[in-house]
Amino acid sequence: MARCHPSTPTERAEWVSQLIAHQGEYGLVTLLSQGAGVSRQTLYTWREQGRQALEQTFTGSMSEPARPVALARQVLTLLVETHPSYQGLAAALAATTGQHVSVGTLVGIVTEAERRAVAWMAQHAPPGARPLALDEMYGNDRRGAYLHVVDTRSWAVWAAEGPLPVDAESWTLVLWLAQERGLRWEATVSDGGVAIEAALRVVDPDRQHGRDVWHVLHVCAQVQGRLDRAVTQLVGRSAAVERQAARVAAGRRPRGHHACTDLAAHTAAVAQAQAVATSIRYLTGLLRDLLEVVVVTPAGVLNAAGRARELDALLELLAAVGRAAPTRQQAEIQRMHQHLQGARSGLLVWVEPLEAVQRDATMVLGAAGVALVAWAWQRRRVLGRTVDRLVAQLPPRWGPAARRLLTTWQRVPRASSAVENWHSILRPHLAVHRTLTPGLLALVAVWHNHRVFARGARAGSSPLQLSGMPAAPTDWLVALGYPPAAAPTSACTVAPAPTPAVQAA
Repeated sequence: MARCHPSTPTERAEWVSQLIAHQGEYGLVTLLSQGAGVSRQTLYTWREQGRQALEQTFTGSMSEPARPVALARQVLTLLVETHPSYQGLAAALAATTGQHVSVGTLVGIVTEAERRAVAWMAQHAPPGARPLALDEMYGNDRRGAYLHVVDTRSWAVWAAEGPLPVDAESWTLVLWLAQERGLRWEATVSDGGVAIEAALRVVDPDRQHGRDVWHVLHVCAQVQGRLDRAVTQLVGRSAAVERQAARVAAGRRPRGHHACTDLAAHTAAVAQAQAVATSIRYLTGLLRDLLEVVVVTPAGVLNAAGRARELDALLELLAAVGRAAPTRQQAEIQRMHQHLQGARSGLLVWVEPLEAVQRDATMVLGAAGVALVAWAWQRRRVLGRTVDRLVAQLPPRWGPAARRLLTTWQRVPRASSAVENWHSILRPHLAVHRTLTPGLLALVAVWHNHRVFARGARAGSSPLQLSGMPAAPTDWLVALGYPPAAAPTSACTVAPAPTPAVQAA
């Protein structure tokens, strides 16, 4: 640790005055160094600090006090947009703006911004109940995770805490703190984590928690991939089995240990494995169709009871396929069946509120009318992605009922893709900093909540505006208390391009 020089500010001011007044006189620096017990380099440093202080006092411009604010905006913008290290941040500022800023100054700017971001997160919540996705993102050491609560409809981040142990106590505290800030939810969805389920049973025991459809289908795809690889391996051994069978038929001994010489049995095993893989692929396709927002049958739109019956029948068929499968494939199919059986109670939670809206629409449009609107919804990529474009193509008297129906289908919380997108934003910061502090989590969350989507269905709006806060600023630094940057002015104008002359033929 460096030691401070045992001198008073008055003594240092006197020495600096002599150095400035008699700069260039031979022997003065050496004399002061010996008398004061200060190194020559320290005296030179004090002299430069004194000169800069005098220049700032008598020749400083009016725009100088605004420089720290401009520097803070530059530092924070680079931090969240390019997620550099502090050394990289200092190098970027020096290369782009010519400012040589120390790492200590950068840390001070970021620390102050993190404090403001934590205060912002503790004071803001959406005005109404929102559908939420809950998930954890593990760090580099797997000893703790970052717990996140994200709005599935607007993608606004309402809780970002960590690193914390992944247990029911941590999730319960996160949800209680969110409730104290004013956060309310109408539905919740997650990947089925045990800790999340336990915490929701404590915090919200009267509501049924939903399972993420994507994670369930992802497990099915993993099992399908393993079954397909097993079939490929069996088919790849067919040529070797044919050669071994030919050797036995010629009266020679087969080569290798445990060689398969029965071509008929191998062919039957290949056919059985292919049949099992095909059956699982078919059942997975049925499950994917059954978990769609709208399921249209010849009798009309499938209701909640019909979905439940179809799902139970699918589970029975899956169990039957597993029992008839070869021994090597039974373990994978049983794993898939157990996963679907465990997710059964939460897979169709989102169907119940949907059922009430569809029932009301049936009273106005009739069963055939609701089926026609559902048909248009399934083909919205061709007919028009927005609700307004779909409603415009329907009879005018259907407008209110069809609009409510389409809006409800559009807002169904089936997946936790919003929180997965938030994780993809945090991953680069985690890779650089190795550990995300609560302040940095809050800082990135505030930036994400205020930024305007540039494309997609949410283009032109920020997550806060989509959460029912239309007056929220689009400049996240203004929300943290940093004045907006002055618009650059330029004296030069760009002349319009000359119109090319048309050559006569």
